[in-house]
Amino acid sequence: MGFLSIIRRWALRDKMPIREISRRTGLSRNTIRKYLREGAVEPKFKTPSRPSKLDPYADRLSAWLLAQTRKPRKERRTVKQMHADLVKLGYDGSYGRVAAFARAWRADRHRAAQTTGRGTYVPLVFQPGEAFQFDWSEDWANIGGERVKLQVAHIKLSHSRAFLVRAYPLQTHEMLFDAHWHAFRVFGGVPGRGIYDNMKTAVDRVGRGKHRDVNARFKAMASHYVFEPEFCNPAAGWEKGQVEKNVRDARNRLWQVTPVFKDLEELNQWLEDRCIALWAETQHRTLPGSIADVWEAEKPTLMALPPAFDGFVEHSKRVSPTCLVTFERNRYSVPSSFANHRVSLHVYPDRLVMVAEGQTVCTHDRVIERSHHKPGRVIYDWRHYLAVIQRKTGALRNGAPFIEMPDAFRRLQDHMLRKEGGDREMVDILSLVLHHDEDAVLCAVELALDAGVPTKTHVLNLLHRLIDKKQTDHPEVDPPEALALDTAPKANVDRYDDLRQAGEKRHAS
Repeated sequence: MGFLSIIRRWALRDKMPIREISRRTGLSRNTIRKYLREGAVEPKFKTPSRPSKLDPYADRLSAWLLAQTRKPRKERRTVKQMHADLVKLGYDGSYGRVAAFARAWRADRHRAAQTTGRGTYVPLVFQPGEAFQFDWSEDWANIGGERVKLQVAHIKLSHSRAFLVRAYPLQTHEMLFDAHWHAFRVFGGVPGRGIYDNMKTAVDRVGRGKHRDVNARFKAMASHYVFEPEFCNPAAGWEKGQVEKNVRDARNRLWQVTPVFKDLEELNQWLEDRCIALWAETQHRTLPGSIADVWEAEKPTLMALPPAFDGFVEHSKRVSPTCLVTFERNRYSVPSSFANHRVSLHVYPDRLVMVAEGQTVCTHDRVIERSHHKPGRVIYDWRHYLAVIQRKTGALRNGAPFIEMPDAFRRLQDHMLRKEGGDREMVDILSLVLHHDEDAVLCAVELALDAGVPTKTHVLNLLHRLIDKKQTDHPEVDPPEALALDTAPKANVDRYDDLRQAGEKRHAS
């Protein structure tokens, strides 16, 4: 409330004497009478200009603030960091003074931009099935009892404003391709155009005007789903304002109410179900009905969904002499026949596929380490080293890959290695999985251990029995009713006697 309003309230409403008002405010009674007349103007008090400790550094700080506006949002330095740099230059003032200077500088810049017209925008309208918008954000969720930072993909249909939110550990090509597939699957089709910012997973280089050097794999995905990618001007987020708003709204509607999840797959299923539920709960801003109603009307205009794009990222890797391939600080085993050779590594969001000579060599679950301070992990498959231990049986005793063998094999190994030549017999038993079903070999080993005869001969005997039994066991055939006999045949030996010659002697049957 203004100073003049306070004086008028005291005098006219509270009936306070002018003498008392003068005592409280310190003003003369004549001044108070002037303020109480009709048409009095609110008094303005000039703030005297005093020198500030920041004045010698004002030009340098303004240059720093201007330089930050030209950088990507995630690479900008904070005002607190600028204050620390000013302290190193000799500034001994407070952080609050620097923050106030930055706020005033940004307000002046914003007013200047509005006067030049840069703060004016044109509302956009999209036809059904015309376009979708895509953007990334960073959010947090509780997964397995641990608070984890996630990279979140936001995809939104521009006409119906139906949206999908999906979380990933990284912002990489394979994650981007996977997000598009799930979005088109949920939307029930593919729009004709996609609107993006100039993200590194899509644009290799930003050219003059609208020219972009588009990443080859991203271009292949757009060609597979038959949509035209379109990229915004740099620092022009309003060109995809719908998904920008969706990023902000999702923090209140989704991330602040998320429960605890056991893994990322469960989180993404919850996000998908929650997004679809929000379609029905949210009214469309420009069209009658909810987002779900408008989406139902837009769905027939979308292109039919093709098969999923094989969205892997390929790397050429050389297999080490220890049969390992390194990727993202982790090492994964490869069959020993490819040691010291090159293989093609196909990277998917959840798995790694090794390919050589046109065939899939092996597959591993992908391990993503979030902390760069921890040493990388080694993921073995003991089957990949069976050809090596056939030549080097001594490596079985302390071989790191064989620590991960099934428990039955480990117990059999404890018995085998106690006797002379047991390492060779153990290698021969493990090598059986190269020619027979591993479950059958494992079952034979468990039977031998239960019988108290953990020997190679007994395991082979039990394995052959299991295989023979499996081959001879035939399922009972239930004949159709059309082939059922009306009269069941009877055993009658009299007919055989009738076929004998008349003078032939009868024999006991």
